[in-house]
Amino acid sequence: MIVIGLISGTSVDAIDVAAARFTWQHDTLTLHCLGHRETPWPADTKRRLLAALPPAPVTMAEVCALDVLVGEAFAAAALGAIQDFAGGHADLIASHGQNVFHWVEAGRARGTLQLGQPAIIAETTGLPVVSDLRARDVAAGGQGAPLASTLDALWLAGPGGPRAALNLGGIANITVVAEPGAPVLAYDTGPASCLLDTEAARLTDGALTCDRDGRMALAGQVRDDLLDRLLAEPYYALPPHKSTGRELFDTAYVIRHLGALPPVSGVDLMATLTELTACTVADACRRHAVTEVVASGGGVRNPALMAALRRHLDPIALVTAEQRGLPSEAKEAYLFALLGCLSWHGLPGTAPGATGARTPRILGSLNPGAAPLRLPDPRTPPKRLSIES
Repeated sequence: MIVIGLISGTSVDAIDVAAARFTWQHDTLTLHCLGHRETPWPADTKRRLLAALPPAPVTMAEVCALDVLVGEAFAAAALGAIQDFAGGHADLIASHGQNVFHWVEAGRARGTLQLGQPAIIAETTGLPVVSDLRARDVAAGGQGAPLASTLDALWLAGPGGPRAALNLGGIANITVVAEPGAPVLAYDTGPASCLLDTEAARLTDGALTCDRDGRMALAGQVRDDLLDRLLAEPYYALPPHKSTGRELFDTAYVIRHLGALPPVSGVDLMATLTELTACTVADACRRHAVTEVVASGGGVRNPALMAALRRHLDPIALVTAEQRGLPSEAKEAYLFALLGCLSWHGLPGTAPGATGARTPRILGSLNPGAAPLRLPDPRTPPKRLSIES
């Protein structure tokens, strides 16, 4: 079957879309990568999304409007991918939507909200849509994140581990994978690009939305006094399972810390925030004695961040997802295509132990497409994921 995966991450930088064909052979599920791209947000929709993120107050009218606007943008991205990557035909769409709030209270995830009305996607494309993929895991006692553990466990388990799959999005998360079938552990380590993006925009009065190519960070020096304050954040001391987002690392987070210190230049601030991500990721990886880190996400394109990670992880090997056969910038879009495929076949979308849920659950809600809805008989869960370009 051909599945279109859709997601926009914490950074709200673009809509990531990927088309995947899935084939089954015995206990192996093969993901054939048909194509992927980043689809730019309509400028006004992106502006309104960023303005609605924590800690900004927002009306229910704006939430409703954004749900529709995001759904329309996702539907357009899906149509383009079906035409350009899947020869005009697909069987299913799996949409993560745009995360706007992740409610964590006393270390427990209580709720999670992603916008992007799936009924609009189904109506526009005529295809069934699996959406709201995090909510069931939260209801079952899990963190609802990171769901990448499902792909990571099937993809990276094997001798020579344990390995850590690292995603560098707005938030950094890791999945620790050992032997095939062994329990996995997944959690958010802390900020990756979200603080860098916020500060790049603030320092340039909106001229930049990110530290492109890490240029600002590479021009600066780490301020140890600021780094020490940032590393004292209680979140880092919490045990797994745990998850976080802009609800903690919001637009005012860095400013609160800067107010207690002598002036910090813009480039030194960016160097220090880059160092923060590298320190917190490396600390987490060392805690689990991993032998290799497989990185993906938009942060892989930041030379300053990757250099800092290599320095802090040494002698642990740091490779990119491309070196293991999966495009790093499209991993999450392919992930949600995989989760949609699993849900369609009546299979759990979380790995045992990964998110803290009581037991793995089938994920998502289903909007039928134009044709009568006929689900296939449930399959036996795959033990291995093979990736082919």
